[in-house]
Amino acid sequence: MAVTVRDVLYFYRNARAAYERFIGINVKEGVARNAVALLIWLDQGDQQVMSYLPGMTPAALGHLAEEAASILDCLRQQNHELPPTPLISALCQDSLCPEYFTFNQDLIVRGVADILAGVGVLVFDDRLYLLMRRYQTGLVGHMPELDAPYTCNPVTVPQDCRSMFVTFSRGQPVERDDIFNYFRENWGDCIVRVLIEKTTGGTHPMYGRIVFKNEAFVSLVLNGEDRISLTINGREIWLRKYKPRPHVIA
Repeated sequence: MAVTVRDVLYFYRNARAAYERFIGINVKEGVARNAVALLIWLDQGDQQVMSYLPGMTPAALGHLAEEAASILDCLRQQNHELPPTPLISALCQDSLCPEYFTFNQDLIVRGVADILAGVGVLVFDDRLYLLMRRYQTGLVGHMPELDAPYTCNPVTVPQDCRSMFVTFSRGQPVERDDIFNYFRENWGDCIVRVLIEKTTGGTHPMYGRIVFKNEAFVSLVLNGEDRISLTINGREIWLRKYKPRPHVIA
C-alpha cells in the first residue's frame, strides 16, 4: 500500500508539535524549521529525541532551539568551534560531543537540507495540518489532498528561489572559485554555480550570486536571519536571499 500524505503527517506529528511549540515561544520560523529538521535527522539513528519534547518546559525548549541554532550557525563556518550543547547531548543519551558535529559537518548539513526539502515541505505546511485536524475530528470524510500518495522526491523550485545575493567590501572581492570551494569543502555537493559581476577597466566586482541545488541550503545559510556574513580567505562577504528585479513593461 502506498504511503499517503496523511501517513507522513501522522508519523511526524511530534516534529510538528515541536515546531508549533517553538513558534509559540517566539522562536523565528526559519530557526524553528531548521531546529526541528536537525532533531529529525538526529532521530533517524538510534535516538528518540522527539519523544522527549512533549514533556519539556517552555524554558527548556527555548534552550533547545538556541543549541540547535548554534550548531547550524557554526556549521556554515570554517575552522569553527562549537559551543557546548548539553541539552541535545542529554536527549541523545550517548552524550554527543561538539566534535561529533564538526567531524560530520557535510553529512549533517546535507541530511538536514534533504529533510527540509523532503518531508519538511509537509511538516511545516500549516494548511495541511489544519486539514489533518479537521479529518481527525471525524466531521469530514474523504480528503483527496490527504489521501494523495506521498513522493519523497524534492520539489523542484525555480533557480531564483534557491539563489543568494552576495556583496563584497569595496576593493576586496572574492574569487568565484573560492566561494564555490568554500561551500563544497564544508557542505559537499550543494552548489550549482557562482556568478560574479562583470566589470571593465580593472574595476573590482561588488556583487555576485550563488545558485544552490535546492532552497533548503539558502535556509540553512541564513538560519532565520535576513543577512549574514562569512569570511573567505580573510575577506568578508555578505549574503541574503536573492530577490530578482521586477520586469518593467514599457
